[in-house]
Amino acid sequence: MAKGRSIFEEVGEKRVEAPVTVRRRVYARRGIAIWIGILFVMVVAMIVVGGLTRLTGSGLSITEWRPVTGALPPLTLEDWEREFALYRQIPQYERVNQGMSLAEFQVIYWWEWGHRQLGRVIGLVWAVGFAGFLIARKVPPGWTGRLLLLGVLGGLQGAIGWWMVASGLEGEMVRVASYRLAAHLGLAFAILGLIAWYMLALRREEGELLQARRRRNPRLMRWGDVLVWVGFVQILLGALVAGIDAGRGYIDWPLMGGQFVPPAPFALEPLWTNFFENPGLVQFNHRMVGYLLVILGGIAWWRSRGVAGRAIRRGFDAMAIALLAQLVLGIATVVHAAPWQIAILHQVGAVVLFVLMIRARFLAQFPPEERIARA
Repeated sequence: MAKGRSIFEEVGEKRVEAPVTVRRRVYARRGIAIWIGILFVMVVAMIVVGGLTRLTGSGLSITEWRPVTGALPPLTLEDWEREFALYRQIPQYERVNQGMSLAEFQVIYWWEWGHRQLGRVIGLVWAVGFAGFLIARKVPPGWTGRLLLLGVLGGLQGAIGWWMVASGLEGEMVRVASYRLAAHLGLAFAILGLIAWYMLALRREEGELLQARRRRNPRLMRWGDVLVWVGFVQILLGALVAGIDAGRGYIDWPLMGGQFVPPAPFALEPLWTNFFENPGLVQFNHRMVGYLLVILGGIAWWRSRGVAGRAIRRGFDAMAIALLAQLVLGIATVVHAAPWQIAILHQVGAVVLFVLMIRARFLAQFPPEERIARA
């Protein structure tokens, strides 16, 4: 039986069926943001544990690289004796820890094992999360490569970590090479910076970010770029200071050894090695770039005062406060000869400052919409 026509349908009008509703795929932006937020916290913990591992002189206690089987610590006395015997063969034991007991060795061993184990857990959390979102087809367009990059950099970080440790196992070395430590720490901060940027982006919808980009402030974006890059260089210089304990060589401030430039800044041969191995010059460079960063940060903060967007101003406010706090911590670290308690606070301060610089840069590019409240 033919279906009746509507009384409002014109005679001879072609009947058009209603289109099937196309469901829009819902991507898990919020879920992915939570997942990489967990990675963010774990990477920060990794940086802190790595700093404490270095400050306690524990980084060379495990002399083998076993990414899989090394997840299990020594379980028997025989296992402990084997690990201790391997450690006694390296220069650090012979020149620094000669006569160390097995119990003392276990203390430094647990620090290094915990550092490596945390790296394995981070890799596992990344792999499970990435595979889960990918299989569920919940990754937003354009984000697969970005999330994969985090895993690739994490694997590279593990390899660089062993490359760093290997530098202290032979010859006359009693610690890891400072430039390798700088590469290891620098990549950790690069990974942390990427995660921070991704978190900020994923907390907002793609359409909202496109609208926000139209309100961007190019001048403050450039200042943000400068701060992030100079801050990153300062982190690398800090790693060089830590790598050769240069922070304990000159404990007066603002001078060094009673003068502006420390004595014999280019005493080593060849000349370029002074920038990595001369404690006076390494600390001097770290101080000078620190002063430069404070000046640049102050200018960027002042420039942000004239911006209408409140979120941008507050972003640069937070950066400026962290920058001043880090300056005070740096001075305190020097004048107290870098005790581990203040030194680790200084490293945590670098993490906070670096992330707040990235956040200020993000807000300059993607300022949130602000509505004027009516009475």
